[in-house]
Amino acid sequence: MKVKSLIKLGIVAVLIVVVAFLALNGLQVGKYILKPVGSAISLGLDLRGGVSTEYRVTDTTVDNYESLLDGTVSALRTRLTNAGFTEATVAIQGNDRILVEIPDVDDPEQVAEIIGTPAHLEFRDPNGNVVFEGKDIKSAGAQWSDETSTKAGVGFVLNKEASEAFAKATQEFLGQSISIYLDDELISAPTVNQVITGGQGIITSSASESTEESVEWANNLAMLIQSGALPLDIEEVETRAISATLGIEAIDGALLAGIVGLAIILIFMLVMYRLPGVAADMALLIYMLIVFYVMAIIGVQLTLQGVAGILLGIGMAVDANVVIFERFREELKDGRTPLNAVKFGFRNAGRAVLDSNVTTLIAAVVLMIFGTGTIKGFATTLLISVLASLFTAVVVTRWLLNLICRLDIRKRSAYTR
Repeated sequence: MKVKSLIKLGIVAVLIVVVAFLALNGLQVGKYILKPVGSAISLGLDLRGGVSTEYRVTDTTVDNYESLLDGTVSALRTRLTNAGFTEATVAIQGNDRILVEIPDVDDPEQVAEIIGTPAHLEFRDPNGNVVFEGKDIKSAGAQWSDETSTKAGVGFVLNKEASEAFAKATQEFLGQSISIYLDDELISAPTVNQVITGGQGIITSSASESTEESVEWANNLAMLIQSGALPLDIEEVETRAISATLGIEAIDGALLAGIVGLAIILIFMLVMYRLPGVAADMALLIYMLIVFYVMAIIGVQLTLQGVAGILLGIGMAVDANVVIFERFREELKDGRTPLNAVKFGFRNAGRAVLDSNVTTLIAAVVLMIFGTGTIKGFATTLLISVLASLFTAVVVTRWLLNLICRLDIRKRSAYTR
């Protein structure tokens, strides 16, 4: 039993070292690549730097406001993705605010211009009457005019109401132009070649343009159409450029604080609890690996508030171990053997540990549901941290402590002061 327990403890120690090494350095075997956890976790705007723009909805009294607000967020996200900002985040803040964040950009002023106040798009008939607006466009993008064509065009899809209005307009003005205006500025005047009744149309480029020119024209027009395709009118409230230097300093500071704090905790647990402290230290390292791997796998974006959630989780993990080990000490003092002390110690401490973690979990879930932006980021990392803390304290620590007790070390001073 002694040998088996010692071998198991040795295997766990080796696995911790190996997994930690992979977390820091990654691994490549042929075409399969395991990224380091640090590069796999996406950093938030406050850590990477970039541009943050806040918008306000000008009219919140319209019908189906919540649905239109969701549609506006979706349109903005699509617009940024089409412009090449694939890591941009768009989130609703409160009842009437939309926050757009673009991390890791080289020219904040240029980005601020691109994501400035969206324009108002209108399709007008030859008499100047509005057929439909940008908010009626469900999607728009560059595509080939047909399967055999070498010229690009802009395909668009309309909602039901706009489809009906567009069908009537194309029938009435067949052979004439239905013009596209962006903030009252004419950007295109395509000719109606046929009646369009299905709510899907395509705007073709000039016959004199080359293939490359038509592609460039289609991409530019599609972006302009998308820029006005917003269900709600919004106005810019504030644009901030966040320096990447601040993020680097924050990461360095948080990393240093985390390393120093973790080292102090590991030493404290060894000094205070001897062999049980070894189990606690191993469980704490496993806890850290679980948290960071889970964040990397599910794609959690790490912010300064998220770092605070992780550190709070460490505190919860240490607190759980302290409660358990104090009960373990009491059982030893009552004359129980180390193995029995583990059994009864966990039984008596389990409810207290579970209650404290469940209350924190409830708070984290509430923040995730009702919080926005960085608050939700904090809640996410806190939820992951507390779940990992509960698992390592109740399952991992108990298993490791049982292995240590089976080493049959009889000196009571090895388990308690």
